[in-house]
Amino acid sequence: MPSRQGQYAPITLSVSRLVVLVALLLVAAMIAGAVLQRLVWKLQPETQPSALVVAAMAPSPSASVAADNQTVHLLATKVGELQATIKRLDGLGRRVAKVAGLPDGDVSVASETPEAAVVLDDLWVPLPPGPHVRPLSELESQINAVQARLTRQSDYFSMLDLAVTERAATVARLPTAMPIESYPYLSSSYGWRRNPFNGQMSMHEGLDFSAPEGTPIRAASGGVVRTVAQHRGFGNMVEIDHGEGLITRYAHAKVVLVKEGQLVTRGQLIARVGSTGLSTGPHLHFEVRQDDRPLDPRVFLAGQPMVAEQSLAQPVSVGTSGVTWRPRLR
Repeated sequence: MPSRQGQYAPITLSVSRLVVLVALLLVAAMIAGAVLQRLVWKLQPETQPSALVVAAMAPSPSASVAADNQTVHLLATKVGELQATIKRLDGLGRRVAKVAGLPDGDVSVASETPEAAVVLDDLWVPLPPGPHVRPLSELESQINAVQARLTRQSDYFSMLDLAVTERAATVARLPTAMPIESYPYLSSSYGWRRNPFNGQMSMHEGLDFSAPEGTPIRAASGGVVRTVAQHRGFGNMVEIDHGEGLITRYAHAKVVLVKEGQLVTRGQLIARVGSTGLSTGPHLHFEVRQDDRPLDPRVFLAGQPMVAEQSLAQPVSVGTSGVTWRPRLR
């Protein structure tokens, strides 16, 4: 800056002083602007902020009610989903009870479900004016608890259904169907007996059903044909594998109608009665074996109609030709 003598004198400012000076100038400008704005509002009232604008910016009661209605709608949708889950579990429970042989009342669904403290229908009724609090949070927590219990119940029923299904499959593979339907004449039982060929006591490992030659022989249960062979003692023989070491044997057939490896179903025609092999007359020799050990077939055929040896005195007429067939005891 020029001095009185016409010479220039330098003025030095540090960085910190310069920053303070700029900040003071900014504050002074803001204060001046605020004072100027208040003066303008006083001179021109129409430039003041409108009360309607301020009111519009504040949340209105109608918007709050709309938000509550939307929350209630979402909760109602959730309740509908829970009801659908309950119906599905109820159907699953009835199916499990039917397979297990239990009455429908023995299978309960979500028995520990708490009752809601608020009736859902009341939530749709307009509330009276005044301060009030909708118990939506409490209702939502209860619905979440019910949903968690239903999820656990669903997992339990799924596990139970799988176990019952496996059990039903195990029972279904047991040879419980009669291999001879038309002529269930039991001419020789399972156990020790006198051999009709050599007169010595020997173990008879199956049941003998006397029937006319050509009588259908049916599979006692579903499985896979394991053996079709001509045996010296059993003649034309069929063996069906039912899984897990369980097989059934059908011997002395006149003709075999299935092949090895063929899948057969319960009651399917697999052969016809004959008298091949060591046999004294037309009959079916039927065996049930587990891991190649003989089992008493009567255990599996329990409840099926079978005629004992004492009931074989009456002759039976075959067909319409007047041919009489009398069961032969062995």
